Amino acid sequence: MIPMVNLKAQYADIKAEIEQGIAETIANCSFILGPNVQAFEKEAAQYLGVKHAIGCASGTDALHLALRAEGITTGDEVITSAFTFIATAEAIKYVGATPVFVDIDKKTFNITVENIEKAITSKTKAIMPVHLFGQPVDLIKIKALCDKHGLKLIEDCAQSFGARINGQQTGAIGHASGFSFFPSKNLGAFGDGGLVVTNSDETAKMLKMLRNHGSDVRYYHDIIGYNSRLDDIQAVVLRAKLKRIDQYNQARRHAAHLYSELMADLPLTTPYEDGLGEHVYHQYTLLCDRRDEVIEALQAQQISCAVYYPVPLHQQNVFKEQCVGVSLPVTESVAANCFSLPICPSLSDETIKEIVAVIRAVLTK
Repeated sequence: MIPMVNLKAQYADIKAEIEQGIAETIANCSFILGPNVQAFEKEAAQYLGVKHAIGCASGTDALHLALRAEGITTGDEVITSAFTFIATAEAIKYVGATPVFVDIDKKTFNITVENIEKAITSKTKAIMPVHLFGQPVDLIKIKALCDKHGLKLIEDCAQSFGARINGQQTGAIGHASGFSFFPSKNLGAFGDGGLVVTNSDETAKMLKMLRNHGSDVRYYHDIIGYNSRLDDIQAVVLRAKLKRIDQYNQARRHAAHLYSELMADLPLTTPYEDGLGEHVYHQYTLLCDRRDEVIEALQAQQISCAVYYPVPLHQQNVFKEQCVGVSLPVTESVAANCFSLPICPSLSDETIKEIVAVIRAVLTK
């Protein structure tokens, strides 16, 4: 069986370091917001080139807390993508705002300045671009658009830890940005975990209160907050992997480029790199009008594959009433033809060739 992500191989490489750190945390009984969380926050902020990094319980919470800390509330509109995991839109709904879905670029799968600008209304208060599959959005243009209209820029970096654009890390350009540490992410924990980053002292103070029951001083509560704290054991894992994140991402890029080279002559569309930023390939996602045949052949050989995402958000039952009449042709076409292949730092060239051979056998019949 070839898995989508080989977490066992990654763990084997850093097992001793992680197990020592976890044992120390257990011995010290420093489980919630302990010393490893504080150290990880400092290390992550330094790596990402931001002033503040605040750990929280999940990537969904990271986006939710970022929106609330930036004052997005009931009646506001937030422009985002319909081609993403539902957490992006859930976070917007959590603060009482309305997600406004716009179409994506057919090559990068990310929202564009042109589509965003058409959707701006008097109710628009923020833009939440998603760096989908590890491909950075054109943040330079989007940030300029936000500045022009006085809008907040909240980056969804759930799939882009370590990706760069114009020399900056994703997450470092927005007013606040959210990261996910779900185990399969480029930087993954051993459970759920998230991070919000910002360069604003005021926003950082609010975020720390929001994640900890609205408290700045223990047992004194100034606002209604949440229980969304990163635990020390997860921080141990994240600190070990953060040291190696560039190595991990380079291995993913090598695998992706080999896939694309080996399939260049096949009737499918391999992932596109626009040259603006460095794609870190959280997923290696192709387009193929014979997707179902290819998936069936891969599964028959016990090769994992997946469709991210089969139903765009504007067509999900939960948003159907809001999105009556909404047509996003590029999003709908991509969702109907996309599928993702295994990719992770430990994926060997030989395994990639094995996977491609199965695809080639289907598409050259």
